[in-house]
Amino acid sequence: MKHLNVNWNYPTAVKVGPGRIQELPQYCRQLGMTRPLLITDPGLAGLPMVTAAVASCKQAGLHCDVFSNIKGNPTGANVVDGVKAYHASRHDGVIAFGGGSALDAAKAVALLVGQDHPLWDFEDIGDNYLRVNVAGMAPVVAVPTTAGTGSEVGRASVITDERDHVKRIIFHANMLPAVVILDAELSVGLPAGLTAATGMDALSHNLEALCSPVFHPMAAGIAVEGIRLVQQYLPDAVADGHNLLARHHMLVASSMGATAFQKGLGAMHALAHPLGATYDAHHGTLNAILMPYVLRANHAAIDERLTTLSRYLNLPKCSFEGFLDWVLELRDAVGIPHTLAEIGIPDDRIEEIGHMAVADGASATNPIPFTPAQYSEILGHALTGKL
Repeated sequence: MKHLNVNWNYPTAVKVGPGRIQELPQYCRQLGMTRPLLITDPGLAGLPMVTAAVASCKQAGLHCDVFSNIKGNPTGANVVDGVKAYHASRHDGVIAFGGGSALDAAKAVALLVGQDHPLWDFEDIGDNYLRVNVAGMAPVVAVPTTAGTGSEVGRASVITDERDHVKRIIFHANMLPAVVILDAELSVGLPAGLTAATGMDALSHNLEALCSPVFHPMAAGIAVEGIRLVQQYLPDAVADGHNLLARHHMLVASSMGATAFQKGLGAMHALAHPLGATYDAHHGTLNAILMPYVLRANHAAIDERLTTLSRYLNLPKCSFEGFLDWVLELRDAVGIPHTLAEIGIPDDRIEEIGHMAVADGASATNPIPFTPAQYSEILGHALTGKL
């Protein structure tokens, strides 16, 4: 595995390889941290990987505390609580440690600690990012433990506004973590179900980026290879969680997806965001279930692109239908439900969710500009299983 230990600097400094979590204290010090706050989720807070990370920081002379009051879909209140914890113990930097929820919350905390405006004033609308006092932002080292959102290489956080039941994107270019540690050993304990859901989330990022009509050939190339890595390694990662090679490449595919979606996302995310905010459902699972229904709805605009992609993936049928068949087979192989109804999503707010999807930022780069009625129709199919 030694050949897998490399350093990348696109889009940020990425330290890649098993065991590299041992280098965490040195990167904290390089960023000027003496009192980092490690932000993670409640499920990880007491696990050996977190306690070991904290211990290594303390052994290196760093004062390190843990904040873990974060929901599966992190809220504005979670971020505010994190800021209070940061100031209470006079921290000077953030270690974002965990899955996408922890990373998103941690990045938002690192932004907010030095601002005079409330969180929602930094929503990714117009030139809101100009309100940010850049000098007040805290440095971040990101350590993902799931291969899904790729938030470790993103310049934004998705945070739930519980009052309005919507997910808002908080953005500033400097929210991109300064250093990322991709250590597959940290993802070995992830259960098969979460491995599948997060892995399909990584696929959705790469796939929607590729299908976006925005011109960005570099992102498109990254997306194509990210999809191939998911094809080759996700089934193995789900079947054997201790397969370090599969875990490694899925972490890479996840970061690639978030790098690629500089090109944009689409209807999967436009629907998953309001569904997640309304029903507090797992984001990756939502994208995984929605995927074939959105592909079918976008068929006319993405036929040629997915035909080319299916050739690269060496699928038995090099066509849109061949690619769709592969998605359905992959979902079945890793245990993704076929319908939203199977995860308890009701059909009582289809029209409302359709309007919320159009308002979501991800809808702007869907290959077809769907109307609220068309989004509602896709949602209806995902609820009933009609393809």
